[in-house]
Amino acid sequence: MQWKWLIGLFAAAALAFGQPTPAAEGIAAGKRVYDSQCALCHGIGGTGGRGPALTVPKLRHAQDSAELIKLIINGIDGSGMPAFWFLGEGPVSKAAAYVMSLGAGSQTATPPGNAEHGKAVYVANGCVGCHVAGGVGSAYGPELTDIGARRSAAFLRESIVDPAAAVPEGFVMVRVTPRNGGVISGVRLNEDSFTIQLRDAAGKFYSFRKQDLADIKKDFGKSPMPAYRGKLSDSDLDDLVAWLASLRGKQ
Repeated sequence: MQWKWLIGLFAAAALAFGQPTPAAEGIAAGKRVYDSQCALCHGIGGTGGRGPALTVPKLRHAQDSAELIKLIINGIDGSGMPAFWFLGEGPVSKAAAYVMSLGAGSQTATPPGNAEHGKAVYVANGCVGCHVAGGVGSAYGPELTDIGARRSAAFLRESIVDPAAAVPEGFVMVRVTPRNGGVISGVRLNEDSFTIQLRDAAGKFYSFRKQDLADIKKDFGKSPMPAYRGKLSDSDLDDLVAWLASLRGKQ
């Protein structure tokens, strides 16, 4: 029985010297996958950025690891979340384990500010003229009904003070010149090899066959939204961000 005692002694010594467990090694491997593939949008440590923060007790689109693995592999249609099927099941499973570990024991972070007053700031600055939130407003700019579930507070703040630095993926300003008319500017809604559709600032929709256009210009990385840096007080900015962060659609 002496060999069993020695095995137990070596196991205890390994724990005492902080040797990683298989589960910990899996999470560490998942962090490496996450850092290389996911951190660009979700932030280092899952703190959020272009994508939502992952340091939350409950993920919005995945209730458990199995659902999260499926989500990572397939992506989310109509969002900025692409499919990562090409990584393979092993790396995806490890990344999912790491993401699930980020929410263990966490609390949903609430940014500073008065969200109720933030809504008043939103209305007073004419934001309803370009954005829809809860079915109210104009859809020239991105939909905001669930923006708090999709974007971090830091990203929302940057979008307000410097919109050009935080243009949503897929959002493109377009200027088209029909062969028999003047220049029309708007937001691209859809485009294929033969046609392009856009909506102007007044909410009017246009659809053109490309063969009928003399010119198409796309302003990638540009935003029609004015920068509010210096136009809002620090307290109003905090309140506006707090209100936007509270918009999470139907829960």
